[in-house]
Amino acid sequence: MAVDTDKLNAFVTQFVGDLGASVHAGMVVIGERLGLYKALAEGPLASTELAAVTRTDERYVREWLASQAAGGYITYNDKTRKFGLTEEQAFALANEDSPAYVPGAFQLALGSLAAVPRIAEAFRSGAGMGWHEHDESVFHGCEKFFRPSYAANLVSSWIPSLDGVQAKLEAGARVADVGCGKGASTLLMAKAFPESQFFGFDYHDKSIEGARATAAREGLAGRVSFAVAKAKEFCGKDYDLVTVFDCLHDMGDPVGAASQVRDSLSRDGTWMIVEPFAHDELKDNLNAVGRVYYSFSTLLCTPCSRSQEIGLCLGAQSGEKRIRDVVRAAGFSRFRRAAETPFNVVYEARP
Repeated sequence: MAVDTDKLNAFVTQFVGDLGASVHAGMVVIGERLGLYKALAEGPLASTELAAVTRTDERYVREWLASQAAGGYITYNDKTRKFGLTEEQAFALANEDSPAYVPGAFQLALGSLAAVPRIAEAFRSGAGMGWHEHDESVFHGCEKFFRPSYAANLVSSWIPSLDGVQAKLEAGARVADVGCGKGASTLLMAKAFPESQFFGFDYHDKSIEGARATAAREGLAGRVSFAVAKAKEFCGKDYDLVTVFDCLHDMGDPVGAASQVRDSLSRDGTWMIVEPFAHDELKDNLNAVGRVYYSFSTLLCTPCSRSQEIGLCLGAQSGEKRIRDVVRAAGFSRFRRAAETPFNVVYEARP
């Protein structure tokens, strides 16, 4: 076998970067959990100073700081021997309200990887793995991963992109958020539209418990309610808006879920479908974003769908055509792409 040395070296260089990124995920989660990034955002610190401020062990902190500086996630001043964050690094690592906040993505990744032994067996057996069966860091990380994008886009651009929906929400509408998880999307809408009522549904009881707790803590319990229910079984009628955020592709029977949505809508109601950004053709998804979503889909989305009835397994990179087919099969007469970001696509469906 003839090996091109230059190509081999290029691949090994890529491997080193990937290996560093893999173990680096744990470093980011530790930094977020212990408040190390937030402390560094206040100003440059030596390892002894950071350890004192965060009440952590200096030797561990020193090693962590070196790993972060090597990875370009923090800065190091060789003259002062102190570590700090640039404005951009602080925006992404220390500000939880930032649309670019990234630690949640790493928490989701680590939680997903805990399932590797079981998913490897599923490759042989074809068995599924329910969302509720994953490590709990998957649920927390998922909320932290998606919430920044929702906070940046949901109220400011996604809802306004829908025909007539914003006016209804401002006047007072009934909204069902199906597959709401821990309620990030539901609560963002509730804060923005105080005249409307919101109902969040998810089959995962622990996520619903978390959503209820957050609603109570933020003073929204009077206008927001959460209930445990599957997408094909959630209750209520005459909703002006039904939303599904990054979960239609996880469902075993998305057509059945879509039919339930159609039955629950008012005559002039709207279904907003938010899905991971994807093109229809595989070749067009072979990029950095596609790599992230295909990997998460292998560990989370496809096993989740396979664990349910039908097990259609749309996958996180299903693309517009497959989503349109699901919507049309459920009896919706209108479907269009309403908005998009580098990470999400927003579709509008009407009865």
